[in-house]
Amino acid sequence: MNSPAPNGPAVELTGVTKDYRPHWRRPPMRALDALTLAVPGGEIFGLIGPNGSGKSTALKLIAGLLRPTAGSCRVLNAPAGAPEAKARTGYLPEAPQFPAFLTAREFLAYVGGLSGLSGAERARRTAEVLGWAGLEAVADHTVDTFSKGMAQRLGLAQAVLHAPAVVLLDEPASGLDPRGVRELTQLILRLKDAGTTVVLTSHFLVQLEEVCDRVALLQSGRLLRTGTMAELTAGGRLERFYLDHIAGGVR
Repeated sequence: MNSPAPNGPAVELTGVTKDYRPHWRRPPMRALDALTLAVPGGEIFGLIGPNGSGKSTALKLIAGLLRPTAGSCRVLNAPAGAPEAKARTGYLPEAPQFPAFLTAREFLAYVGGLSGLSGAERARRTAEVLGWAGLEAVADHTVDTFSKGMAQRLGLAQAVLHAPAVVLLDEPASGLDPRGVRELTQLILRLKDAGTTVVLTSHFLVQLEEVCDRVALLQSGRLLRTGTMAELTAGGRLERFYLDHIAGGVR
């Protein structure tokens, strides 16, 4: 994988506000409110919070799929969404959709073409990520035959196909059984070992305890707390920290 830019954080959000307007006659809905975050290069950074806290919106802004209403978002010293940032960013959405009639190999080759990889490089990288994700044995099976865990590993494979320096994962463990979560966790840790910066959202707090260097807690689009796992939990559990800090938390 590519290493992140040497100067400054890999991802930086400064005063980012994002409003959605569901209908022109209705007031806008605020998904993020003056969010400021910095993600150091080469770390695994977790975003946690209740449903609707703005986690997925933050990832889409970093990926360049949305533009902030106010504030700025930078990836590897470039504006999020700029060609140089998008070329070095991989993204796995919360509910990825794959063309059922394609094999895993065909799908990755197609994605590689969209990423601008040449024919020879596309074939080489496709073979590499199929092996990395443990999908070699089913590389020529159509995607509609895949289990949930296999599909998630395929989604992760497409996110890293072009060797990005920053990988964004939105609820990657959603719907996985314990074995699938374990396999996914190992792949995420291997990304860090390769020097890749990973930003992920998850409700699986036990998994985040295992993989994250830092965590940020969001609620109603605002940042409540951020820090290393040790700073936030003081040797306790992330679930306890989460429940103690969200509004209406259980004690």
